Amino acid sequence: MTRKILLFAHTGRPEATAAATQACDRLLAAGLTPVMGRGDLETIFGAPHCPGIEVIHESVALNDVELGVVLGGDGSILRAAEMMRHTDIPLIGVNLGHVGFLAESERTDLDETVDHIVNRTYTVEERMAIDVQVWSERRVLHHDWALNEASVEKGNREKMVEVVIEVDGRPLSSFGCDGVVMATPTGSTAYAFSGGGPVVWPEVAAMLLVPLSAHALFSRPLVAAPASTMAVELLPTNGHYGVLWCDGRRSADLPPGARIEVRRSGKPVRLARIHPAPFSERLVKKFQLPTRGWRGPVVEGEPAPAPEPGKENRSA
Repeated sequence: MTRKILLFAHTGRPEATAAATQACDRLLAAGLTPVMGRGDLETIFGAPHCPGIEVIHESVALNDVELGVVLGGDGSILRAAEMMRHTDIPLIGVNLGHVGFLAESERTDLDETVDHIVNRTYTVEERMAIDVQVWSERRVLHHDWALNEASVEKGNREKMVEVVIEVDGRPLSSFGCDGVVMATPTGSTAYAFSGGGPVVWPEVAAMLLVPLSAHALFSRPLVAAPASTMAVELLPTNGHYGVLWCDGRRSADLPPGARIEVRRSGKPVRLARIHPAPFSERLVKKFQLPTRGWRGPVVEGEPAPAPEPGKENRSA
């Protein structure tokens, strides 16, 4: 049986259509079978069938897929992770968006990425996900999960939402705010980052709680243990509704008095890697951080390296 590679494409972007065609051609030439969803196939190729390309859930079962390749930005990767949630199939992203923190490579590296897939020269890392439960009147109203974050937000843009935040069954503070973000290390560079939260290396086992525009003296971002349970309760006294968003994709209404609990999920998200560069290098590249003047680690007993002519630093 040939190896089957599932392609996800952001079909609303012309560059994604071109990238999907390019990836299919290269996979077929290497003897692998590209697999696509029915909608993506018809949108990209303009026909219900295309020679050599199979259709997921029709001619190919999801469990027969080796790897998922996402052609798009972080939103496309989150969408693919949602579709693959109940499998162990890893995902690899080719960035066609802006920052693309979850993506492993850029559009210009597509051929190289496909070659790594063909030659199986990739590794797989596991990223923490979170489970989310919404309680109201002692019963579960909603159950969800997230790779980046679960955010509790105000339902009325003109009114703050009044909340109590809690960690490990103990209240910490109550205040009015625009919302509260509960994030994974992966999500520390997403919504939590915009809210002033810390950047956390993906290898760190932790969870974040970041208040958004809180009207309070104590509203610092918090970093909790991976075994902790974080919770946000909407105070019932002001009668305001809230909204829960998971990864900015799935929402649920929150009645006054609702309680939102977040724990580490027992099932991580698997991401394929082909570049072993440290996270610090990715951080500099994605945010275009200045590193002028950097000279590198000191090795005792060795002379300091002379700067290269015309260069003021040695950063990547």
